[in-house]
Amino acid sequence: MNRYFPHIIGGRIMLEALRKTVQASVGAVVLTRERVRKTLDKLVKEGKLSTEEAERLADRMIRDGKREFKGLQDKMVSLMQKGLENLDFVSKKEFESLKRRVEALEKEKKKQRTVRATKTKKT
Repeated sequence: MNRYFPHIIGGRIMLEALRKTVQASVGAVVLTRERVRKTLDKLVKEGKLSTEEAERLADRMIRDGKREFKGLQDKMVSLMQKGLENLDFVSKKEFESLKRRVEALEKEKKKQRTVRATKTKKT
């Protein structure tokens, strides 16, 4: 467990769940596209649609599906950003800056101890 940022573990779980959701959505889109094609092919074979009509319909449905999927992705990204903001994550840049400051302070503290120890030995 991360001793400095224990909430990162929860964030990782959230991101993993989100990743799985996106993958499932992509899979659903692929399956839907295949089902649309199969259904349209069936309607063409039955003579209920011409090949040209089926192609236009498939193109329109795929285009509309892509647009809806893009909208869903945008909403998911927005929700994810809001969720991360609520978790009070620090950016990597902020973390690195704080890490350097702590290391500098630790180095200074160690130097002060060494100076005190040297003065104590002399007296």
